Amino acid sequence: MRFNQSIAAVSLALLSAGAVAQNVGPAPATPLPGQVLASGTVPDEGTKAAVLAKLREIYGADKVVDQVAIGPVAMPANWNGYVQKLITPDLRQISRGQLKIDGSTVSLRGEVANEALRQRIASNVATSLNPTYTVNNGLRVSAADQAVLDSTLANRTVEFESGQATLTPAGRAILDEMVAAMLKLKGRRIEVIGHTDSAGLRASNVSLSQARAATVKAYLASHGIAEELLTASGQGPDRPIASNDTADGRARNRRIEFRMAQ
Repeated sequence: MRFNQSIAAVSLALLSAGAVAQNVGPAPATPLPGQVLASGTVPDEGTKAAVLAKLREIYGADKVVDQVAIGPVAMPANWNGYVQKLITPDLRQISRGQLKIDGSTVSLRGEVANEALRQRIASNVATSLNPTYTVNNGLRVSAADQAVLDSTLANRTVEFESGQATLTPAGRAILDEMVAAMLKLKGRRIEVIGHTDSAGLRASNVSLSQARAATVKAYLASHGIAEELLTASGQGPDRPIASNDTADGRARNRRIEFRMAQ
C-alpha cells in the first residue's frame, strides 16, 4: 500500500489478537499474536510519542512495537487530537481488519461480533471527527462465532414435553453439546430465543416460548455458562421457518434459536 508522503499517516491493521499498524517505508516485521506494531510517518517526536502512549495505554506497553518514522510531512489541523480520539478500546473488538488515518481520510475495515457493535464503532468514529474528514466504513459482522452455534445445533430441535417447558432427555443431550460449544466462545453473549408453531392461542404460544427459553437459559447456566452472558426471550409463532400447514413444518417451527448478542 502507498500513502501520500507529504501528509502525516498512520495505519492500524487490526488482528484478532490485537491491533497492528502498518505503513509506508521498510516492510514491518511480522507481529506476534497480541502485539501492536505501530508504524507510519509523522512530523515530530511529540506526535509519535502521543500515538505510542495511547496504544500502550490500551494494549499494554509490552505489546507495542515501535516502527513509527519521523519525516517532512504536513499535518492537518488538530490531526494528533483526532488520532487520539480514534485509538480507543473499541479497536480491540475488531479482528482481521485495518484502521487507516491518511491525512484527513479515515478508512476502517474488519470483522466485529454483531451488527450493534458494528454500528456503534462506526458511529463513534464519525462523531469524533469534524466534517473535513472523510470516513470509509468497511466493517462487517463476523459469521465465525455464529457458525459455531449453528453447526453444533445442526438444524436439530431442542425437545420439550408436549405443551410444557420441561426438557426431554434428547433436548438435554443437545444442550450439553451447546454448552461445550459456548465454552469455546470465551465470554461472548448469547441470546436464547424460543419459538412455537401457530396452533392454539398466540398469547399462550408466546408464554410457552418464553418459558422454554428461560428453561434453556437456566440449564446452560447450571452447566457452566455464566448467567450474565445469557438472555432469554420468546417469539411465539411470529417467526416461522416453515409452513404451519403441515405437521413437519409445525415441528420445525417449535424450536430454540441461539444467536450471538452484543
